[in-house]
Amino acid sequence: MAEYSFGDGRILVRHSQSGDIATVRDIYSQPSCYANTLQQPFPSLEKWQQRIGNLPENFYSLVAEIDGEVVGHAGMEVFTNPRRKHVANLGMAVSEEFQGIGVGSALLGALLELAHNWLAVRRIELEVYTDNHAAIKLYKRHGFVIEGEAIGYAFRNGEYVDVFFMASCRDFG
Repeated sequence: MAEYSFGDGRILVRHSQSGDIATVRDIYSQPSCYANTLQQPFPSLEKWQQRIGNLPENFYSLVAEIDGEVVGHAGMEVFTNPRRKHVANLGMAVSEEFQGIGVGSALLGALLELAHNWLAVRRIELEVYTDNHAAIKLYKRHGFVIEGEAIGYAFRNGEYVDVFFMASCRDFG
């Protein structure tokens, strides 16, 4: 577990547990959360039980808590291909009620700490919609850079939308 401060409060980041699954599903049920990820509206509890109830060894699932309430989720897959074992990909969402107060930063910081200092990951990749300005700003603040753009990457709310490919790389020298 790791603690982060915001204003007068504290954000606790920890590994997700089976008791968190329904709350994580509820977070991804919120319009801004499914619109800014590759999730679908109306996610089923069964799907989320399968997704984070029995994680593969190379997948890490963290939640952020404020006053005992789960308010954000982040997942990171470390690739298993021998030529890409130094690379991970991440995704995250924060409950609409708690956006803009440091929850995303706490989750991202915890994932970076885990990846770089404990898992020997040197490159972390992500995809972010080009119109998700708050997320892009967050990722840049944590050292991610835009490496490219994919036009028409995903179908969202009746139209195709673009993403930026972003990455954070540790020294390869």
